[in-house]
Amino acid sequence: MIGIASYGAYIPLWRLSRAVIAKEWGDAPAPGERSVANYDEDSVTMGAAAAIDCLNGMDRNTVDGLLFATTTSPYIEKQASPTVAMAADLRTDIVTADYTNTLRAGTIALRAAADAVKAGTAKKMLVSAADLRIGKPRSQFEMNFGDGAAALLVGDTDVVATIESSHSISHDITDVWRPEGGTYVMAWEDRWVFQEGYFSAMKQVATACMEKCGLTPKDISKVVYYAPDARRHTELARMLGFDAKTQVQDPLFNAVGNTGAAHALMILVAALEEAKPGDRIFLASYGDGADAFILQVTNQIEKVRNVRGVKGHLEPKRMVSDYMSYARWRGIIEPEPAARRPAMQSPSAVGLWRERDGVLRFRGGKCKTCGTVQHPPQRVCTRCHTKDNFESIRLSDKKGKIFTFSMDYITGTPDVPMVIPIVDLEGGGRLLTTMTDRDINEVQVGMPVENSFRKIFYAEGIHNYFWKVIPERDKVGTFSPRADSIL
Repeated sequence: MIGIASYGAYIPLWRLSRAVIAKEWGDAPAPGERSVANYDEDSVTMGAAAAIDCLNGMDRNTVDGLLFATTTSPYIEKQASPTVAMAADLRTDIVTADYTNTLRAGTIALRAAADAVKAGTAKKMLVSAADLRIGKPRSQFEMNFGDGAAALLVGDTDVVATIESSHSISHDITDVWRPEGGTYVMAWEDRWVFQEGYFSAMKQVATACMEKCGLTPKDISKVVYYAPDARRHTELARMLGFDAKTQVQDPLFNAVGNTGAAHALMILVAALEEAKPGDRIFLASYGDGADAFILQVTNQIEKVRNVRGVKGHLEPKRMVSDYMSYARWRGIIEPEPAARRPAMQSPSAVGLWRERDGVLRFRGGKCKTCGTVQHPPQRVCTRCHTKDNFESIRLSDKKGKIFTFSMDYITGTPDVPMVIPIVDLEGGGRLLTTMTDRDINEVQVGMPVENSFRKIFYAEGIHNYFWKVIPERDKVGTFSPRADSIL
């Protein structure tokens, strides 16, 4: 049977309280918080993180394709999926494709992946969905949106949930959109958006999908579906006849927010984390139409518990202390440039291509003579001086510890100071890089860190990516300040 063989997710470490947003504009306090991608994150880096989480412990050479879904691709004319595939260290002889321009891009990609496996053109297809949407300041979109990603591995063996049925409809309506070149998401009047758009399409697709299988709402164990906000999520459950307390999966609005094209798949990942063999899951998403799926959980579900998923990303977090920090990260306000610094030069397209294995795949070289690990890969071993006798090894999933570090308060960065550590990696290798998602008072020699795919800079229309280190995610909140910290 065709189904989901593994799952993963990514939620940024940073959260912004909705009360902070309301206070900035003098509005009444709002409950909950939303996830906020750091200044060096985008849909590509988050999609890569979710894909890597999904493939944890698996042979990545078995993946035959990667479909990337987003409404916020960094390029209008250039695929983002090959970059995600490179960061995930997948083979080059695979299918890559971008699914964009609609909020249901994630479920459209899921259906395409299942069709490819069913047709026999692929054995395993990886679907990664991520979004970083921006609402106008003081809008409900700004309050409700969140940043995040989810990934599903679709295959025909060892599946944790089979795809029993699916149904899709097309629904042409101008309700929520973002024009070419536009920064902010726009919408028509609420009654039109919800009554003629969202509720109409979702009721139609849900009814048709369950009728295909001869199911009623009582036959469903968990209900997973996209909604623009918490109120409309509750209203749709009532319209469809589902029990909001016992059947409906938490839509993550209070802790994360609406994550756009990734939202339905993120909720599905959260449902699979708690699922039991035999459970039926109803999945639906909306955007210029709607998709619906009936999934059934198998006995393999207990074998996929080694990913961080949604649970592992929800608990460790840091709070953005003020609205202005968020506004700078999203480009809503421009930070003051560093004094006497020259303009950022465009990266070399030739250089990026030549160093792609070391930069995007984050591969180093391991000397076959003495076992020394080096990054970037070199021709001559620094220890035994053997020439051209290296094997390529992946370093992206290696954790490490800070050997030493410095802090640069002058470099033009939105996150002053720039923390520059030298890291000793597990299994050998020493890395000079930068550190993000950190509290400068906690950074210290011996601190455990892990690698994270991030943006370095954007110049002349080119997005430049590399690997930085972050505090080990599972230990955030347990680090003690240094003795010389400025508290």
